[in-house]
Amino acid sequence: MIQSVTVVMPAFRAVATLNTALQSLLDQTDRPEFYEIIVVDDASPDETAAMAEAFIPKAAQCNIDMKVHRLDQNGGPARARNTGAKEARGEVIIFTDSDCELTPTWLREMLLGFDNPKIAAVKGAYLSRQTELGARFAQAEFEERYALLRKADHVDVVFSYSAAFRRDVFAELNGFDTRFPVADNEDTDLSWRLTEAGHKAVFRPEAKLFHRHPSSLYQYYRKKISRGYWRMVVYRRFPGKAVKDSYTPQSLKLQILLAYLSLSALLLTPFISGIMVLFWVCIVTFFLSTLPFALNTLRKDPLIGLLSPLLLLGRAFAIGAGVLMALPRIVRTDPFAQPDSDANQT
Repeated sequence: MIQSVTVVMPAFRAVATLNTALQSLLDQTDRPEFYEIIVVDDASPDETAAMAEAFIPKAAQCNIDMKVHRLDQNGGPARARNTGAKEARGEVIIFTDSDCELTPTWLREMLLGFDNPKIAAVKGAYLSRQTELGARFAQAEFEERYALLRKADHVDVVFSYSAAFRRDVFAELNGFDTRFPVADNEDTDLSWRLTEAGHKAVFRPEAKLFHRHPSSLYQYYRKKISRGYWRMVVYRRFPGKAVKDSYTPQSLKLQILLAYLSLSALLLTPFISGIMVLFWVCIVTFFLSTLPFALNTLRKDPLIGLLSPLLLLGRAFAIGAGVLMALPRIVRTDPFAQPDSDANQT
C-alpha cells in the first residue's frame, strides 16, 4: 500500500483556475500518511506564484506539506513537471494541471491502481460541466477513448492531467522530454518510453477530475491541428504505434484518409473523368464510419450525436492538416536527435 505521495502541478498564468485546483487537492479524502504538493510556477507574469504561496498555510492546517517553486524563465510544462519531480519525496509522483478540479476521491482512486506492485503508472479520467458545443464534443471524444481503455488490462498512455508514476520508474525514464515546447504529446512520448522499457500502466476511470475543454469549435479544431503535428513527431520515434495503440480509435485514421481522398477527388474533378465516383465512395464510407460514435453519443448528448458526422469530418481535416505540416520536419530525421538524458535536464 502506498504510504507517501507527491502531487506536482505546473502552473503558468493560472490565476483564473488555480484556487479551485489547489482547494480540490486539499479536500482529498483518504490521504496517505505523507502527502506533499509541489506547485511549479513557470515564470508567470501574473500573480500565479503568489496565489499558490497563499495556500501554504492552508495546507499546513490540513497536515499537508506544500511548497512553491518559481522558475526564472518559462520553459514549458515538461520542464516544470521535471523540476517538481526532482524535489518530490513521495514514493509515487502524481501530475495534474492548474486548470483541473479534482473530485474528492481522485487521490485514493489513483493510488488504488498501485495495489498491484507490477504497475508502474496510473491514468485517471476527465469529466466536464461545460455546455459549449466545442467542449461537449471534446468530452464525447474522450468518452470514446475511455471506452477503448476500459477494454485493456494494461494501457500505453498516461496523460499528464492525471498521471501517477512510481518515483523510481519516472527517474529511470529521465522524466518528460523538455524539448517539447508546449503541452502536446510530451506525455504520449513518456508513456511509450515507459511501456517500451517493459513497465505496465493501468487506466482508473474512477479517478475523476473536472477540466475545461476548448469551448468553441474553432479552439477545438485549432488544438487538433497541434495534436496531429506533435503526434507525428512522436510517431517518428515509435513508428509501430502509428499502426495501433490502446487509446486511438482505428476509425480516426480511416476518417483522416477518407477526408483527404475525398478532397483530392473533388479538386481533380475538372482534370480526371469519372473521379467523382471516388469522391462519393469516400464520403459514404466516411459517414458510415461515424455511426458507432454517433449512436453511442446520442444516448448521452443527442445534439452532439446528431452533429457528430460533420464534427468528425472537421476533426479529420484538422488532425490531417497537422500531420501534413509535420511531414517535412520528420521525414528525414528525428527532430529531437540529441540524447534524452541531455535534453531532460532542468
